[in-house]
Amino acid sequence: MSANKERTIVQEPPREEKRKERSERRARGKEAAKDGAAAPAATGATVVRKRRHVPKREVGPVRLYAKGTFTGYRRSRENIKPEIALLNIDGVKTSEQARFYLGKRVAYVYHAKRKIKDSNTRVTWGRIVRTHGNSGVVRARFRRNLPPRAMGAPIRVMLYPSNI
Repeated sequence: MSANKERTIVQEPPREEKRKERSERRARGKEAAKDGAAAPAATGATVVRKRRHVPKREVGPVRLYAKGTFTGYRRSRENIKPEIALLNIDGVKTSEQARFYLGKRVAYVYHAKRKIKDSNTRVTWGRIVRTHGNSGVVRARFRRNLPPRAMGAPIRVMLYPSNI
């Protein structure tokens, strides 16, 4: 840049003027749409939209199961059947909704004192057999009956095998 040329300073219009311009442009666009003005695509002109750069978010672990609770065993007034567990699945309120989960595998994950293969975590697997009542509770059979201390504990309802 030579020394004899002056620098031009461009002043931005105040915010209020910018707002007015924006609202006028919007109003003009709405009027054109009401008047039935041809869209740029209809006239043959190509429409180029600027894509905004969206920064990628770090994706954390994704939960691949539905949460549920072991509420108790199937029972009558005098008899308890510990081979059938009653499960309440979160978000399921009707027997129609519960039918989706029939045949799905269920896992009761717990922690034991003694380590096996460097892990304290153990799993008891089961399968949802049928619905129980009208409020979305389901019956499940596990390979080994769930212990009574598991009542109220969280259960993982896997979304496989899929019927869809």
